[in-house]
Amino acid sequence: MRIAVTGSIATDNLMTFPGRFGDQLIAEQLDRVSLSFLVDDLQIRRGGIAANIAFGMGCLGLTPILVGAVGADFADYRSWLERHGVDCDSIHVSEIHHTARFLCTTDQNHNQIASFYTGAMAEAREIELRPVADRVGGLDLVLIGANDPDAMLRHTEECRQRGFRFAADPSQQLARMDGEQIRQLVDGADYLFANDYEKALVEQKTGWSDEEVLGRVQVRVTTLGPKGARIDRAGEPSLHVPPAPENAKADPTGVGDAFRAGFLASLGWGLSLERCAQVGNLTATHVLEHVGGQEYELSQRRFLERLGAAYGAEAAEEVGAHIRCHHP
Repeated sequence: MRIAVTGSIATDNLMTFPGRFGDQLIAEQLDRVSLSFLVDDLQIRRGGIAANIAFGMGCLGLTPILVGAVGADFADYRSWLERHGVDCDSIHVSEIHHTARFLCTTDQNHNQIASFYTGAMAEAREIELRPVADRVGGLDLVLIGANDPDAMLRHTEECRQRGFRFAADPSQQLARMDGEQIRQLVDGADYLFANDYEKALVEQKTGWSDEEVLGRVQVRVTTLGPKGARIDRAGEPSLHVPPAPENAKADPTGVGDAFRAGFLASLGWGLSLERCAQVGNLTATHVLEHVGGQEYELSQRRFLERLGAAYGAEAAEEVGAHIRCHHP
């Protein structure tokens, strides 16, 4: 299955605040917040939603096609991704801008406050998907992740015009986009990804009810943090998939991206939606155990052992017939 992953490619600047953000907020003065957080550390990591997803898919044994815009400073990052199985030949390189920057502070309860500098990502709106499809012999699915808003709308419209199946994953750009733009991204999607907060935001901004959203997409996938994930389809009962137990909690940055990597990889293998969510949950758990969205390693034997422990021997056997982890 040829899957193109579109969206942001960035460098992450990750900081940790030893307190709780909520303790610093005064309810009567939320209209004029002025805060500075003294952080304990700064870690610079490879990131970006599309790059994180593609990295995870590559680690599971697929060859995802990464589509986005970067600066001339991307050379080392490109080499890293290619060594982990990612096709980087459809990435646009800006002549004037640096690769995007993500700056995020996490408190002790794993709440996050973040900012994103667009940089070269603004040029993603210049990318056409047709040459990507021609180069690889067609596209079976296009994930449209958080990106330059005009790029997201352009990719979605091109998918409709050319008949490419697409998955809508607006995530971080929901705060920036208005209801009409979100409706354009969602309507007709084969898959809609969001966490539980983003799910409510989609409904609030579009004016659509939960049932109306389900009537416009084939499958709605909602991640629930420590409660796992839920899969909904119109006219069918919800499917709840519990989380995979973690060994530790280091940092939540990139956890949702890793879930999508595992889910999309399993779609590529032709597995059931339940299996897709199980593999997604376990891949996400690996990210939670490390700082940074691409700092984990997936061992074939250990991954299947943990999958079996969390979801049973049958799940491990089914996934084991397809998975080819990057690390032995």
